[in-house]
Amino acid sequence: MNILIVEDDEDLNEIIVKKLKAEGFMVDNCFNGIEAIERLEYADYDVVVMDIMMPQMDGIKTISKLREDGNNTPVIFLTAKDTISDKVKGLNLGANDYVVKPFSFDELVARIGAVTRTAIGSTSSVLELADLSLDVDSHIVKRGGVEINLTGKEYGLLEYMLINKNRILSREKILSHVWGYDYEGGENIVDVYMNYIRKKVDGDYSDKLIHTVRGIGYTMKVEQ
Repeated sequence: MNILIVEDDEDLNEIIVKKLKAEGFMVDNCFNGIEAIERLEYADYDVVVMDIMMPQMDGIKTISKLREDGNNTPVIFLTAKDTISDKVKGLNLGANDYVVKPFSFDELVARIGAVTRTAIGSTSSVLELADLSLDVDSHIVKRGGVEINLTGKEYGLLEYMLINKNRILSREKILSHVWGYDYEGGENIVDVYMNYIRKKVDGDYSDKLIHTVRGIGYTMKVEQ
C-alpha cells in the first residue's frame, strides 16, 4: 500500500512516516498542499493522510482542487479541530475520514485500512484471486493454502497487482506506485521484481495468475 503524508509539522511528519514504514507501508511525504497536488499528478497513491492547517495551501483548498480535477484518491484529514462544522465541511468536500490530533497511531492505521478497503469495494482485509490470498492486515500470503514468503518490495508489488486484478498496469504506473515518487532508477526494476514474485506465486502451478501484456506492462487475472 502506497501512502502520501501531507503535514507541515516536520517532526510529526517524520514520526508518521517512520511508523508507517515500520508497519510495511510504502510512504512518500511532503509539507503543503501545493506539493501534494504536484505529487498526486504524477504518482499513484492508495490513500493521502493530510493535515488541514498548512501554509501556502491548506487541506480544505487542496482536497477541493483534487476533487475538481477528478482525483478521487481517498483522503484522511488530520486536524486539531474537533468540531462538527469542521468535520462536515471536510467530508462534504470529499474527505473519506477524519482523525483528530492528538491521535493513536493504531487508530490511524486502522482508519487507513478501512478507507482503502472501502475504496476497492471490500469489507474484508483479504485480497483473493483463484486460490491466492493476501491479508493486508497480517501481510500473510498463501496459494493453495501454502504460505509464501515475500520481501517487503515483493509484497508491495503483489498487493498492488491484486488490488488492481483484471486491470492492465503499465510499468510506469507500477513503478510510481510501488517504488515511489522519488525513485530515480529505470523501469527494468519492475520486470526484475515481477520475475521474483512470478517464481514464488505461480511457480510450478499450471494456472498462471501473473501475465505480461506485451508493450504495456502486466496484469493479474485467471485465464478463461
